[in-house]
Amino acid sequence: MNKLRALWLRRTMRFRVTMVTTVVTLAVLIGLAVVSSRMIGPLLVRSADAELSASLDGAIERVEAGLAPFTPSPNVRVRVLDTAGQPVDGGGAVDLGPQDIRVLKSGTPVLRDHDSPPTRWLGTVVSAPDGTQRLVVTGTGIVGYAAAHGEALYWLVIAALLVAVAVAVVTWLAVRSSLRPVERMRVAAGRLAAGRRLPLPEAHDELRSLAGALNALLARRDEATDRLRRFTGDAAHELRSPVASIRVQAEVAVTHPDPELSQEVLADVVRESERLSALVDGLLALARADAGEVPAAEAVDLVIAAKDAVHRCGGELTIQTHLPATPSWAFAAPSEVDLVLDNLLRNAIRHARARVTVTVVGGSKAVRLVVDDDGHGVPEEHRGRVFDRFYRVQDDRARSSGGTGLGLALVAEVVRRRGGAVRVSDSPDGGARFQVVWRAAR
Repeated sequence: MNKLRALWLRRTMRFRVTMVTTVVTLAVLIGLAVVSSRMIGPLLVRSADAELSASLDGAIERVEAGLAPFTPSPNVRVRVLDTAGQPVDGGGAVDLGPQDIRVLKSGTPVLRDHDSPPTRWLGTVVSAPDGTQRLVVTGTGIVGYAAAHGEALYWLVIAALLVAVAVAVVTWLAVRSSLRPVERMRVAAGRLAAGRRLPLPEAHDELRSLAGALNALLARRDEATDRLRRFTGDAAHELRSPVASIRVQAEVAVTHPDPELSQEVLADVVRESERLSALVDGLLALARADAGEVPAAEAVDLVIAAKDAVHRCGGELTIQTHLPATPSWAFAAPSEVDLVLDNLLRNAIRHARARVTVTVVGGSKAVRLVVDDDGHGVPEEHRGRVFDRFYRVQDDRARSSGGTGLGLALVAEVVRRRGGAVRVSDSPDGGARFQVVWRAAR
């Protein structure tokens, strides 16, 4: 069965559609031929019965009146018999057997299909004027009855085969004509250069919808390729800086050994190594996010998570908190909430002058985290890209302060994949306000 299925699937769509259409058509036509051949005989019999019934009614009236019946048509025979089946009308013997006579006396028609041609008889018993019982019968030969059961089926099957062949040819041509635009689209897609799109067919049909969907797919592919190219280039550029710094300082220390400066060189190497480690960790986190590795979500108390994050990130800078007295449950993973809080707090501490404020607002459908600082803020023209990877509002300042350009990108990624939202605006404290919204856990 599997081999037949594999053989069938290796055939072209044109062949498969034509074969299915032809087989179904042939099966239906042969079925109709068989049914039609079986219906022709009964139809001929019913036509004969209609003619015989009219002749029998006229004969009954004449016999009851004591008159001899007459033959209305050369094809119809009208006879008068006694109840034993013997002729009483002066004619010759009737080709009816005793069983036929008994059936006719009961008023049931008789079909003698072994006659040539087959004969149909109708009869009934009537009373003559002298009181004797007479069997009035009328019969006719059914021409073509035998052919209806043999030759008719033969010719109908021949006609069904011819029609099936015609359907196969028409289907083959129709499918080839219908698939020709698809073939042109396939050839055009194979020759497409980067950034090009498939031409849309003039007809507003399924092929136009298919071309539109393919163009949308190509657009997403080009966008993903460009994003990957930019990400790779930015990652290489960002990794080159700390690696080059570590290498240069190590080469200087080896070339000019100075015990007094060794501690300073080692401290610089440690700082660059930490920067390199943070950059690699960010790249790995983004790679896992792009690969769809999403940890299981659960109910996370945003109030407790904010207190823990403030304790981790707190230092010389003042971090104020406005937290509700009751828990605010967010639907997320605990690691994601910690990542968002740590990155937003470190970003705020990096750019604040003296104060950072953390606020949690609960709700029945969503919970909100707000981080304010009193720094320089984010200009309007940069807010649309501040969550892009490796994007910095003040490049030199961010580098000197240890930023990798990945923290806010990670925040946006983990929040959006949970169905939340993150945005930046002006803070009442004069700096930047970052707001994160999660769905509330029920």
